[in-house]
Order: sequence, then C-alpha cells, then structure tokens
Amino acid sequence: MGNPGPAGIGVVIHEATGRKVRIAKWVGRQDNNVAEYLALLEALQYAVALKARAIHVYSDSEVVVRQMTGKYRCRSPRLYSLHWTCRKLTRALEFSITHVPRARNAEANHLATSAARRGQDLSELPSVVDPVSSTLAAPAELAPSAELHP
Repeated sequence: MGNPGPAGIGVVIHEATGRKVRIAKWVGRQDNNVAEYLALLEALQYAVALKARAIHVYSDSEVVVRQMTGKYRCRSPRLYSLHWTCRKLTRALEFSITHVPRARNAEANHLATSAARRGQDLSELPSVVDPVSSTLAAPAELAPSAELHP
C-alpha cells in the first residue's frame, strides 16, 4: 500500500478471562511506524479502560519494541508524541513488550490490512463520508497482539 499510504491498525487482545477481542481501524494516511505506535496506543488504552494490572504486548515492529524497551531513543518528531503517550500509559500497568516475527502476528496484520483497504475505499467516496470515523471493530485481536491480566 506504500509508505506513507493508507493505513490501518489491527489489535488482538487475549483477556485473562479467555475472551479474545479484535480491533481494526483505519487511521488515515500514515507511515508504518506511526501506524504501529497507534496500534500500541489502542492496546494500552484498552488495557487501562479495563483496569488491567498488566499487559504483555507482542509486536512485529522492531522500532516500536526497541524504543519502548529503551534500546533505541525516540528521536523522530513524528513518533515522539506517540512514544511519550504510550510510555505514560504504561506507568499504570505492569508492561512488557516482545518482538515477534511478522508471521506470528498474522491475525493482527490481517486486521490492519483489511482496515487500510476498507479505509482507502471509503476515502474514494464523496466527502459526505468521514473515513476516519468509519472504523471496524469486532470481538477478536490487536496488532500488536496483547495479553491482558486484570
């Protein structure tokens, strides 16, 4: 789809209760690193809203994982505010994050790709439709994948 280009996020959450939640949203025209941070932000906001005490995130984004673990500094102006917001949200949780190969994150990536394609289709409609607020959400998973422990 290009970078930057039409972007979607996919998040798969496995709650401690066994429930699986899937989130897919179109996030407009973004580059892949912004989209990966937006997916992390979605997972963290979900965890905080659920009053979870812990979250473990699986992400196929090396940049996000290395920045969130402190191995890389976040120097990018376009990522800094997203990184800062995610770091702030992690303070309310026992937070950990692990890098996984893209193949292990297939469900979340499928959700993100579907959201990006549907969003792109919506952007071609007359301006009466606001594509940013046209989101997809159904019980399933996050991209990054996350485990919640209330």
